[in-house]
Formats: sequence, structure tokens, C-alpha cells
Amino acid sequence: MRAIEPPAEVLVEPDRLPALLGVPEAPRGLVIFAHGSGSGRLSPRNTYVAERLRRAGIATLLLDLLTPEEEADRRNVFDIPLLASRLAAAADWTALVRPVRDLPLGYFGASTGAGAALLAASKAGERLRAVVSRGGRPDLAGAAALARVRAATLLIVGSRDLPVIELNQVAARHLVCPHELIIVPGAHHLFEEPGTLDAVVDHATRWFLHHFEEATDVRPAA
Repeated sequence: MRAIEPPAEVLVEPDRLPALLGVPEAPRGLVIFAHGSGSGRLSPRNTYVAERLRRAGIATLLLDLLTPEEEADRRNVFDIPLLASRLAAAADWTALVRPVRDLPLGYFGASTGAGAALLAASKAGERLRAVVSRGGRPDLAGAAALARVRAATLLIVGSRDLPVIELNQVAARHLVCPHELIIVPGAHHLFEEPGTLDAVVDHATRWFLHHFEEATDVRPAA
């Protein structure tokens, strides 16, 4: 397995949110992570997913969507419009960062972060090519927003996470973009069972690379 540089600590404007930006050699796209409630840029599961994505040639940005003061108010943790606005602002910021500014973009949302990712996606431009939800609550974006999403969307749920399976099935019915629902055998909500998080990584990598390559194929010649 090839060595990769560790991610760099950055501050994402305009709210100066702490983040980790990892850029492998010759990146094929950039994935911004939207964490679930009570989590942040140091989430061990998303850190693992991000490292695996970088080894596959995808740049990653893991950031805290709230300031420490905002996190103190638990209502903000579930404020999907606020989280979505921060995710969109982070995407705008990456368009100004030289190593990643020209890369096609993806969102990776976990738990409530998936709702924020899809709400942000419903207002995104053509640079956003793909969204992946891990054990997510895409329903929190709302039916109207889901119907406006144009980025290809992959919903991944554990087979033992029965209530969330149903919520994802309902959300999928509102999506008109290319989409897929994958149920990982033997997994609960956090994908802590042996091999289940690796299955998430494999599905997410496939999804992102395929749709990033599509974006490159249709990009006009300079």
C-alpha cells in the first residue's frame, strides 16, 4: 500500500472552522465530510474512511461544522439547515484552494450529517458530482430538497439498523437523480462489526471514482 502524506490542519473560511485537508498525488476528486451529531473532524470512523479514499486517489476535507460555542447548544447539532450552509460554505472555500479548486466534488455524510449533505446538495452547482450517506438520515433534508438533488447519491445502511433502513427507503423514493441503496449484511448503525466499515469504503470509493470520472469526461477542452 503506497505511503501518503498526512492531512494538513487548515481553517475553513468564512467561519474559521478547523479542518483536515488531505491531498494525495494527482487527486481525482475531493470529498467533504459531514459528520453526525456529537462528532467532528476527528471521528475515528470517518478518519479511517478518509484515509482509504486518499489511498484511492481522492482528496478529503474533514471539518467541524460548528464552532465550540455553537456545539455547546445541543439544538445546533440537529440544525440541518445550519449544518448544510456550513457544508456549502466549505465547498465554496475549496474552490479558492489551489490544490483542489478544479476538482469535482463529493459529499460524504454520516448519521444526521447525511441530511445536511443532501440539503446542501439540493442547492449545489455542477461541481458537486456525488453524495454518499453512511448510516445516514437523508430524510432530514426533506422531500422537496431530495427531489432537487442532481448529484448521484449512494445510501449505505447496515442490515441490523432496521429503523434507518426504512427511513432511507422513504428518502430514496423522493430522489430523481441517479441513486442506489446498499444494505451491508450484519452491520448495525455504526458499522463496528468486522469488515463492515471496509464494505462502506469499497462502495463509497467505487461511487465517487465513477462519478468523478464522468465529470472529467464531460469537461470541455481548454
